[in-house]
Amino acid sequence: MQVTTEYLGGTKFEVSARGHSVICDQPRDNGGEDAGLAPPEFLLASLAACAGFYGTQYLKTRGLNARPFHVRVSAEKALRPARLASFRVEIEAGELDERHRDGVMKAVHACLIHQTLLAAPRIEITLNAPLKLEVS
Repeated sequence: MQVTTEYLGGTKFEVSARGHSVICDQPRDNGGEDAGLAPPEFLLASLAACAGFYGTQYLKTRGLNARPFHVRVSAEKALRPARLASFRVEIEAGELDERHRDGVMKAVHACLIHQTLLAAPRIEITLNAPLKLEVS
């Protein structure tokens, strides 16, 4: 799995994966042009879409109606270090009996993004840039 970004100037990036592209930018109040989602919003979108996928797959594999199904994710910021410290995932679905309500919740908890956030992954950062030699 891989995603790449290309700097477009200002605070804007083009994010690409598997031939699809979206724009990432900062809001105007943070110096951007508001031309796309900001990086933390992409993280929230990823969690929301993953939760939605797992929840609706549960319903569809049981022959149940997957509509309506809406997921809203919000997060609270924290400082030192700057991060998103808490997330809230709210799901709205059609009428379900208790067994299927529990099943949807179990499915959403199994979401790949949710599980990734719960078990902090190892992140390796490398910089590929030639060293500029100083001329005396």
